[in-house]
Amino acid sequence: MLLTPSDLQAIGLTLQVATLTTLILLVLGVPLAWWLTHTQSPWRKPLGAIVALPLVLPPTVLGFYLLMLMGPSGPVGGLTQSLGLGVLTFSFTGLVIASVLYSLPFMIQPVQDAMQRVGARPLEVAASLRASKLDTFFSVVLPLCRPGLVTGIIMSFAHTVGEFGVVLMVGGNIPGVTRVVSVQIYDHVEALEYSDAHRLAAVMLGFSFVVLLALQFYNHRQRRGRA
Repeated sequence: MLLTPSDLQAIGLTLQVATLTTLILLVLGVPLAWWLTHTQSPWRKPLGAIVALPLVLPPTVLGFYLLMLMGPSGPVGGLTQSLGLGVLTFSFTGLVIASVLYSLPFMIQPVQDAMQRVGARPLEVAASLRASKLDTFFSVVLPLCRPGLVTGIIMSFAHTVGEFGVVLMVGGNIPGVTRVVSVQIYDHVEALEYSDAHRLAAVMLGFSFVVLLALQFYNHRQRRGRA
């Protein structure tokens, strides 16, 4: 076999985490991007900076603070234990939460940029036709923002697949529970299993290239369609 059973298990777990993370980001990120685009609240800039923090913050720093928050002695960990949910660290649920926070800007920023390009005119036309705000959002805004949505979905999924620092800090290295592909590659290297590491890394390299190439073709087609 090209890949070991543990490699295949790590790939399956990674795809589960990335898919669930992307779906959650889509549900949470689109309304947040809309709010950031149109609000006049003084909290807009601080919240925008918080959303963008994972772009510049070392993953281990974010992972460390999430570990403190969700651990047994942290406020979130104390709350989940009091509710009978246990602690979130070193669990699949904690891994997904950490992935959502770490990949948040990769969903928010493309969608927010697309919403800013929509402008006020389509919204004014929809209002003149007595469309409700909810109907305007789903029937006008989202279709016009489709390129940004597609970019956000692809980048969020791909970024989650490639995570290492945050997932290792929060999820640890539990086979079948939190051992994702990036951690599996690290394990191979640490055990001097360079051939296994090379094969799995090559899979990740090919996946990343295909994702970015598909995104390039999609953006090119969108630009040609607007020309």
